[in-house]
Amino acid sequence: MIKHIVMWKFKENTEKEREEFLERLLALNGVIPELRDAKIKRNVNLNGENYDAMLISTFDTLDNMEKYKIDPRHVEVSNLCKSIRISRASIDYEE
Repeated sequence: MIKHIVMWKFKENTEKEREEFLERLLALNGVIPELRDAKIKRNVNLNGENYDAMLISTFDTLDNMEKYKIDPRHVEVSNLCKSIRISRASIDYEE
């Protein structure tokens, strides 16, 4: 099982777009077959250096994760994120 964790720091004054992005991303759970599970967490300690939100997603294999990344439904949501983020960090690990 593969865990894919992504964290984002968003631009200021993008709260509406941020919530739209996170809601649309979470809505992919159960829609894209390769995605076994997804959880969104929002940071409660928003000092100037912390990331604002993160995704914890689960896949059976790395190949399934790669299929998810190129799925047009994910790409569309990802493009919204790219327009409002300052930075992104990710890690993938086997559990």
